[in-house]
Amino acid sequence: MSEKLVQSTGNGLHSSIPKLNVAVIGAGLVGSLAALNFARKGYEVDLYEYRQDIRTAELVQGRSINLALSQRGREALAEVGLEDEILSTAIPMRGRMLHDIKGNTSIVLYDPCTKQCLYSVGRKHLNEVLLNAGYTSKSLKPFQEDAEAKADLIVGCDGAFSAVRQQMIKNYGFNFSQEYIEHGYLELCIPAKNNEFQMPANYLHIWPRDTFMMIALPNQDKSFTVTLSMPFKVFSDIKTPKDLLEFFIKYYVDALPLLGEERLIKDFFKSKPQYLLSIKCNPYHYKSKAVLLGDAAHAMVPYYGQGMNAGMEDCSLLFSIINQTGITLDKALLQFTESRWRDAHAICDLAMYNYVEMRDLTKRVTFKCRKFLDTTLFRFFPTIWVPLYNSVSFTTMPYNKCIANRKWQDKILRNIFYAVLSGALVTGTALYVMNLQNFDR
Repeated sequence: MSEKLVQSTGNGLHSSIPKLNVAVIGAGLVGSLAALNFARKGYEVDLYEYRQDIRTAELVQGRSINLALSQRGREALAEVGLEDEILSTAIPMRGRMLHDIKGNTSIVLYDPCTKQCLYSVGRKHLNEVLLNAGYTSKSLKPFQEDAEAKADLIVGCDGAFSAVRQQMIKNYGFNFSQEYIEHGYLELCIPAKNNEFQMPANYLHIWPRDTFMMIALPNQDKSFTVTLSMPFKVFSDIKTPKDLLEFFIKYYVDALPLLGEERLIKDFFKSKPQYLLSIKCNPYHYKSKAVLLGDAAHAMVPYYGQGMNAGMEDCSLLFSIINQTGITLDKALLQFTESRWRDAHAICDLAMYNYVEMRDLTKRVTFKCRKFLDTTLFRFFPTIWVPLYNSVSFTTMPYNKCIANRKWQDKILRNIFYAVLSGALVTGTALYVMNLQNFDR
């Protein structure tokens, strides 16, 4: 489908780049936001999407129906005047609620010092708001395979299997890597009961089980979208409804009555586990002709909740560069690549790490001790000591700097630990020697 977006030249946004004909490929969240940004600058924009218009679709197969919105995404929405509208229906999530294997729960707040939180937003609603903000009143028109179109700039927002990126790969000097993980995921549902949530709504619920886990995010209709992530080998061992129920009784006993046995069986066996992959590439542009944003540039596993937020931050960065006075389009796209690729690679790595943290480390005493130390130091030194999760989710600190900041913190804590240990050894040795001397007397 394709549609031309509304043009506006009265918003005070100016740059030295002449008005272009822009083709945005992919009308998902990042594509819709990019198209809206170009349209607000007065560029002529055509937005293309091969899937059904999400505004009329009941379900987008293979995509989670809710997402975690954090600071980077919020700022990108604020730049186009949509943050308040999105937050008005979003559900704040103040921390993780951990469910152990016996059904006991504990809470780990994201930010007990300044009370910042993530927001569960509906993918469909967010996409609709972005599209409606940019579209004319015309209905979307089918884009025929044999149709021809011309554009000065192609913006690839067409996801992890980007057709735009596939063309760019053919160029000399384009670096690309992809990695599938051995774990897949299935989506389940905890429905509302008597029009109310069955669990506390303002948390991201996690059932960590060492090598696999289950998470749940609240929806506006009082249900929870549940994501079961496990090695494909574990999925393949569950062949019958009996196997499935025995598995849940063993590992997720408190979740079973919430899911409902009948619905669980139906949801589990109606589809196959989905694959997860991480993609890195560089550069993100080709001359002044094409640029990649979002998953097309840096697909990541979903366990840091930053895929959407990072893609939206791409838009913020790109347009902050384009708006510079005296810059040309080819220099703007080059600057975007140089400013972004290290941070994009960093968040791909962090997303991989956070899966290990969520499924395993959150249960460990060492993790809880580190969380306590981070929170305490952040409380007393909020401008100096910002924990890793806070810097990623609640600031716009470059992702690469977030990692460097964490490494600096690790070094400080190690030095303190060694100093305390050394002091204890010296004190212990001194006391031992004194006791020997007193004994000799």
